[in-house]
Amino acid sequence: PGTSLISALFAGPQIVVSVYGPDFFGNDVVRGYGAVHVPFTPGRHTRTIAMFVPESTSRLQKFTSWFTGRRPEFTDPRVVAQGEGREVTRVRSQGFVTISFNVV
Repeated sequence: PGTSLISALFAGPQIVVSVYGPDFFGNDVVRGYGAVHVPFTPGRHTRTIAMFVPESTSRLQKFTSWFTGRRPEFTDPRVVAQGEGREVTRVRSQGFVTISFNVV
């Protein structure tokens, strides 16, 4: 338990990515969330972020969210960055985003 706490304290800054796009009805809906740690060493760094989206838990909720255009989404970006409490949240993988850093 002590190792995970120490690594969490010294993990460094992160970039949280939220991707939105239009659905079938033209409403902006979340297409994916992801997070990556910012590298400290100087130079050019490329990171690939695995994206995920929250998913409804029942078929009725899935149909209702599809029909109304209101899909589940996180309101606090800390949920994506920390991961704490996400083990009870149903999510689905939703592709990848590649990001480049130029660290001086």
